[in-house]
Amino acid sequence: MSKLGSRLNGLRLGLVAGGMGALTSLTGCMGTMPQPVFPLDRRLEELGPSHAPSLAGPWLALISNRGGRDQVVLLNVDDQRPVPLPGLNRPDAQPLSVGVEVKGERLAVVRQLEGRTELLLYRRSLMGSQLIAMNPPGVPRRVMLRADGRELAVEVSRDGHWQVDLIELP
Repeated sequence: MSKLGSRLNGLRLGLVAGGMGALTSLTGCMGTMPQPVFPLDRRLEELGPSHAPSLAGPWLALISNRGGRDQVVLLNVDDQRPVPLPGLNRPDAQPLSVGVEVKGERLAVVRQLEGRTELLLYRRSLMGSQLIAMNPPGVPRRVMLRADGRELAVEVSRDGHWQVDLIELP
């Protein structure tokens, strides 16, 4: 091998080692890398295809396809079990978005029912929901519930434009 070839190989090894050192330094600055929560991931796989997650405190709300139709599911992340939501998942309704507050008592849901899209607030302790009127009228698409359950942020379509409304809750 020529001197030039030897130098190039040495330079390549130095660059690779330097690059690995930089990568190690970068991950060292970030701390440990994010890791999936394997038991919970397996539990979520068992629920079937899911989307629109909302995480607050120990509560994970999501929309999961169960038995061929989408339903809102609430999981306690600590024990990884679904929590019953009587009166929420109607067979004739299609949930689009869900939000949960930190106590897991209130869930905000955007759903389609009988050709209209509506926003509702579900209270677990009452096992019932209440429609929330959009004022001015609009079509809700996504919802987020503030951690303390006192406010909603709702993405709404009005006259072909998307807006965000903040709605105070009692």
